[in-house]
Amino acid sequence: MNKLTIAIDGPAGSGKSTVARRVAALLGYLYLDSGAMYRAVALKAVERKISLENEGGLEALARETHVELKAPTAEQETAGLKNRVFLDGREVTQEIRTPEVAQAASRLATIAKVREVLVAEQQRAGQGGGVVMEGRDIGTVVLPDAPVKVFLDASARERARRRAAELQARGVAADVEAIAAEIAERDARDRGRAHSPLRPATDAVVVDTTNTPIDEVVTALRALISSRASALARHS
Repeated sequence: MNKLTIAIDGPAGSGKSTVARRVAALLGYLYLDSGAMYRAVALKAVERKISLENEGGLEALARETHVELKAPTAEQETAGLKNRVFLDGREVTQEIRTPEVAQAASRLATIAKVREVLVAEQQRAGQGGGVVMEGRDIGTVVLPDAPVKVFLDASARERARRRAAELQARGVAADVEAIAAEIAERDARDRGRAHSPLRPATDAVVVDTTNTPIDEVVTALRALISSRASALARHS
């Protein structure tokens, strides 16, 4: 049976990273966190002190930057890290996970020319199938022909709680109210941007994970993937 391309989208804290990683592991597929690419470029912009209002400078920065994603080590996997992220050959897996970089990446993602550069990289990575890619516009823009598209969502409060717990597990102090405010700001930016706004693809399966255990979500997605694979095989 041919390997599929699977697109999983959703806002911060919806569970898409955890679900995508587990689905990829179950299927023996490659997992790719598209947001890590934006974070890596954002980190470089922060380090070089390039203003997030300087769209031309940020586009040039994106074009000169090489971001590579690799599978995490066993220790990194246990710690909940998604991919190993390399920025121009330097590992920045931990550095890109700060709130400052997250907010910068969200701003970066509103710039059309930057998105063009990174979307092209993501499309190359998704060619050939056998990939689970997660992000905010995978099903709508990056991989619009993916045979399996899922959009995960959850209440803003639950997403803030999850993000706080994730940070605390890494030994980072976290305030749920402050995180809720950051998530609200990021949601507004992601959903309201002119280019590739955060929204479900018209043919995506939408799943609310607020009160649904991750195991149940993964089981449901695995059944969906199996069904789509069988359907495609019958029509091939």
